[in-house]
Amino acid sequence: MHPSRLGGTVLAAALLAAGATVPATAAAPAPRPSLTVEEQRLDGPVPQEILRRGGFAGTAPGFAAALGGTRTLPQAQRLATAEGRRLWQRAVDRAQGRGPGPERAGDLSRDDDRPLYWARLGMTRALQEWKPAFRLSGAQRAELTGRVERSSRGQDSLDLPEGTRVKRVIVTGFDPFQLDADPRRSNPSGAAALALDGTTVDTPAGPARIEAAVFPVRWADFADGTVERTLLPHFRPGPRRVDLFTTISQGRPGRFDVERTNGAWRGGYPDNANASRTETVPVPPGVPTVHPQPQWTTTSLPYAAMTAATTGPFPVHDNTEVTEIPAGATEPVDRPDGPTPGSTARAGGGGDYLSNEIAYRATLLRDAVRLPVPGGHLHTPVLQFGPGNTDPATGTVTDPEFVRNRLAITDQVRSLTVVALAHARTP
Repeated sequence: MHPSRLGGTVLAAALLAAGATVPATAAAPAPRPSLTVEEQRLDGPVPQEILRRGGFAGTAPGFAAALGGTRTLPQAQRLATAEGRRLWQRAVDRAQGRGPGPERAGDLSRDDDRPLYWARLGMTRALQEWKPAFRLSGAQRAELTGRVERSSRGQDSLDLPEGTRVKRVIVTGFDPFQLDADPRRSNPSGAAALALDGTTVDTPAGPARIEAAVFPVRWADFADGTVERTLLPHFRPGPRRVDLFTTISQGRPGRFDVERTNGAWRGGYPDNANASRTETVPVPPGVPTVHPQPQWTTTSLPYAAMTAATTGPFPVHDNTEVTEIPAGATEPVDRPDGPTPGSTARAGGGGDYLSNEIAYRATLLRDAVRLPVPGGHLHTPVLQFGPGNTDPATGTVTDPEFVRNRLAITDQVRSLTVVALAHARTP
C-alpha cells in the first residue's frame, strides 16, 4: 500500500476536506460537532449506497439511539465496546455466508469489506454528535471513539486457541483508502481479513486457526501504538502465542509481493485523514523494542516456498527492492537486492506508506520480544473495477469483474497462508 512505488491511482496533489458552513446570522444554530475528514465523506451518495446495499444503513442510527439511553460513562463505555464488536462480528458473518439473506443483508457481494468501513464511521460520527445526559469531557468522548475503533476492527477479540494440536495464525488487513479520488474503493486485504477471521484451515502441518483484524489508514493511529497494542499480547510467551503472522495490504496491479525488507521511514503520502507525515517511524513509548532503533527489519516468512507454489491466478514475487541513503552519502538510491550496511532507510520493498510501516512495526516487535516464528508482509494485487466502470463520476459501486477479482485475491491469500504454514521454520 504505497501509491508512488506500487502503482494504482494517485490522488491529486491537493486533497481538500469537505466541511459544513453555518450562515452568519444572529439566529445561527449551535456549530456542528467537529467531524473527522473520514466522517465528513459519509454523506456522499456512494457511501450511502454501499451502506444501504450492504444492509448496514441502520447501524449508526441504532447506535445513536442506544447512546441516548445511557446515563453514565461506564454504561456508554460498555455500549461502545459491545456495539463495536457486534459490528465486526456481523461483517465477518456476512463475509463468511452467515446471517440474514439478501432481503436484509443487501445485494452487494457478501465478501465486500466496504459496508464495515462506512458503518464504523457512522458509529464514530454518532459519538461526535451525541449530546449525553451527563457531563462528558473531550478526552472521554475520544476514549469512547477508541473503543468503537478497536472493537469494530477485531483488534480486541483475537482469540487464539491453546494447545499443540493446532497452529495459531494472525493476519491483518487495511481499510479502503484514496477515497477522495474514488469513494467506491474496496481494499482486498480488509476483505481477506473478514473472510479468514475465526476460520480453521487444513495444512500439511495440521489444522491452523486464523484470527484477523483490520487497521486504519492513518499515520496518527500508528504513532499511538495501535499495531503494537493489538499484536503484543499474542507475541508474548504462553499457551496461546501465535505461530505465524502476516500483515497484508493492497500493492500493485496483477501480482502478489512477499516483502523481504521493511524500512523505518514515513514518506509523507496523505492518509485517509488527509494528514501527511515525513519522518523516521516513531516507536510508541512503553512497548518492547530494539535499541538502537534499526533502519531495516526482515521478513521471516518462507518466501521461497510462497513464491514457488501454485496458489492462484496471480504471480507471487519475492520483492527485494529498497530505497536507501548509503552510509556516508546524502542522496537516496534504489537497490534491487536489499539495503547495504549502515544505510538509512527511505523505502522498504513495500514503499514508505503505512503498509511498509505495519510490516516494520510487526517485525520490529517480533525481534524485540524474540518471537521465534515466521512473520512478515504480503502485498495483494490492486483491486480494479471492470472495463467500462473505471470512472467514479459515472461508474457503479460494483461489477462482476470487481467481485471476481476480490474473491480470487482472498482465495489466494488463504492458499499462501497454508503454504507459509507448511514450510514454516523457526527464524
